[in-house]
Amino acid sequence: MDKEIHDQKDRRFIPMTSIKSRKGREVTKDVFYYTDQIVNIIFIGSPQDDYWFLIDTGLPFAADEIKQVVARRFGEQSKPKAILLTHGHFDHVGGLIDLVKEWQVPVYAHPLEFPYLTGEESYPKPDQSVEGGLLAKISPYYPIEPIQLGEYLFSLPENGQVPGLDDWRWLHTPGHSPGHVSFFRERDRLLISGDAFITVRQDSFYNVLMQTPEINGPPRYLTTDWSAAWRSVEKLFLLHPRMVVPGHGVALEGIQLKEQLKKLVDEFDQLAIPAHGQYVDDEESYEH
Repeated sequence: MDKEIHDQKDRRFIPMTSIKSRKGREVTKDVFYYTDQIVNIIFIGSPQDDYWFLIDTGLPFAADEIKQVVARRFGEQSKPKAILLTHGHFDHVGGLIDLVKEWQVPVYAHPLEFPYLTGEESYPKPDQSVEGGLLAKISPYYPIEPIQLGEYLFSLPENGQVPGLDDWRWLHTPGHSPGHVSFFRERDRLLISGDAFITVRQDSFYNVLMQTPEINGPPRYLTTDWSAAWRSVEKLFLLHPRMVVPGHGVALEGIQLKEQLKKLVDEFDQLAIPAHGQYVDDEESYEH
């Protein structure tokens, strides 16, 4: 197997945007997220501090934009102590290879994502037949081939700790992908959900464009295990988060987050699971 790091062979620009694109928001003094077209890139660390971490790296060709954000927030020539991945879908690793080549920092992910990060295996093809609006219809255009991180890839520790971030822990939240993880900080109950659940209705082009806040399940066209996805949302609800920064959509907090997340857990089979699709079970009920 080729160990030389390389990007997805089917990498391409994705023609999608939102009114939040190229904008950022500081949700706490040390947590900032930036929207690359329609996906969030998260920075953990105080401004102008040389000790910071990056979660996910956006859509293809995002590296230059990410470096500009880094220069503004942490200073010129700054680089993270490590990069953490919620999962390896194209819209979360788009800038990763270019950044790793320049920064030469470790990348941490769940071992079940490794086949997609070591050049071994492509993700399953997106299911454009599900209810999912424009994003689903163009999903066959999305890159699915693996990247190759080589010696820079490391496994998240089995004990749930996040290397270098003692007050954070990671949770395995599969369904959207086998090794999907979320990150949680107990002291302020801040949750980084990745795509386990998101805060925008992705089957509505208008809602995606306007980033209308609404808690939804994971993106339908790339989710392959709906029973696991339901259990993952329930696991995150039981953390009682006060604020969430999702992979897609805006940060939510307080009563809006609590009520909408409970509704999603209670009615996941109606609100999140497609009525039909390649990865939808024939069973009338799902275990969760």
